[in-house]
Amino acid sequence: MPPPRTRGTALRHRLAELRGDAPAKALDARALAALAANPGCARRAILDGAGVNKAVLADALGSPSAFGQSQFALTRGNAFEAKVKADGGAELLRLVHEKLDRSAEPPAAARVPDLTATGPQGRTARTALELREAAGHPGAWTLLDHPMLALDVAGSPAYLEPDAVVVHPDGSWTVVEIKSFPLLDGSADPAKVGAAARQAAVYVLALEEVAARLEPAPRVRHRILLVCPRDFSNPPAASAVDIRKQRAVTARQLARLTRLEEIADALPEGTCFSPELPAEQLTAAVESVPATYAPECLSACELAFHCRSRSRASGAVTTLGRPARAELGGLTTVEEVLAAARGEAGDPDDPAVAALRRAAALRAEALEAACR
Repeated sequence: MPPPRTRGTALRHRLAELRGDAPAKALDARALAALAANPGCARRAILDGAGVNKAVLADALGSPSAFGQSQFALTRGNAFEAKVKADGGAELLRLVHEKLDRSAEPPAAARVPDLTATGPQGRTARTALELREAAGHPGAWTLLDHPMLALDVAGSPAYLEPDAVVVHPDGSWTVVEIKSFPLLDGSADPAKVGAAARQAAVYVLALEEVAARLEPAPRVRHRILLVCPRDFSNPPAASAVDIRKQRAVTARQLARLTRLEEIADALPEGTCFSPELPAEQLTAAVESVPATYAPECLSACELAFHCRSRSRASGAVTTLGRPARAELGGLTTVEEVLAAARGEAGDPDDPAVAALRRAAALRAEALEAACR
């Protein structure tokens, strides 16, 4: 068996071949959270692992994606983040103290170390070093602005960049998420808060890996700080968000991901996902990897429109959503479902088949009564 370094190098070369000449797109926490929400999708796993830009790929396939933020939203978000972190992060640390650690001394001054380094590996090492150094300053606040963390995903490292990590005077660590959507009367859009919590859960998992390598291991707090504008205005407001549930679900789902080596080894020889390929060849390459489409993909994956059209063309019941798929048991296509409902196929002792036939009978009775 080759040593781990040899296997890792071979995998990186294989993933680079799958990407072709296109530049690699880094796998971020938002993509990881979406991947964890659909761990059975081998297509997304290999494309993200290979660093394929799925938005460009979707355009090349003829199914453009409407997924992502506008340039205006990005600019507004960057300006708000800069305001929150101004003056050495004084306002940000005040919010952390107010919402998460009132028993500690107020952060009159804080360490804000320089995390500059070459490449993601260098930045990850520098972040780990500064977190270790913070342990040597008990009683002090430390703010890490855009640290770099690494998390093993299906046998391949993913480099993650949270907005900030705060080290408390007691040595514990808190993830800070800064978003541009507003807090209205102290609350925000639940869907957006949920997405931010899932993203923060990925950062917490990566921080826990760093903490596990220290002795004694610092505590990674499972309440993160979510900072947003207050009531559509510029002043920042904050809320403490408990992400224990999201962390547990994300850890379990990431552990279920098929290793990238297994997916890559199952691909036909010469498979490549370069958007420069002819449409027919590119479509064949993408279709060579099985996908697990669900309606939820529309808000989380750039390839959702392509996968939806293919799922509809094949009559897959997953197009109807995961709850419907779970209720239908072994019936995997709409044609099989209709045949079972009409009594033309299926085991009558199967609860799903029996329920479909009962529903069909009730529908027929209702239509007959309506026509009288």
